[in-house]
Amino acid sequence: MDTPATPAFRFAHHLRVQPADIDDLDHANNVQYVRWVQDTATAHWHAAYPAGTPEHSYIWVVREHRLQYRHPALLHDELRCTTWIGEVRGAQCQRFVRIERAADGKLLCEAETQWVLLDTVSKRPMRIEAGMRDYLWGPVG
Repeated sequence: MDTPATPAFRFAHHLRVQPADIDDLDHANNVQYVRWVQDTATAHWHAAYPAGTPEHSYIWVVREHRLQYRHPALLHDELRCTTWIGEVRGAQCQRFVRIERAADGKLLCEAETQWVLLDTVSKRPMRIEAGMRDYLWGPVG
């Protein structure tokens, strides 16, 4: 997947492959990668806008997921999921996630997702303001 030239801050989220993640082929089921991508995006958002900030309760919905599976994740693997923001346009935000095995840095999966910000009351798309975009592009707490 192509990554943007934007000098975006990269946020890392760590997790461990659990028994419930494993399928009949003895590796993490592909659906788990989608969950990990979403969990990583949520962790990044909550690090940027923790509980108590007005933005914390904003609603993000996925418009599109594109994943490329490179290598399997195995039971008890420690994973490093790194995410950053790409292009922001109107209510849409491009997000990239790389899932690597923490022990050796082996790339397991790359994802590009498109998210849409919704107004908490109307549930309609809401423009991502420049300040929010710049904050997500910069270092987060």
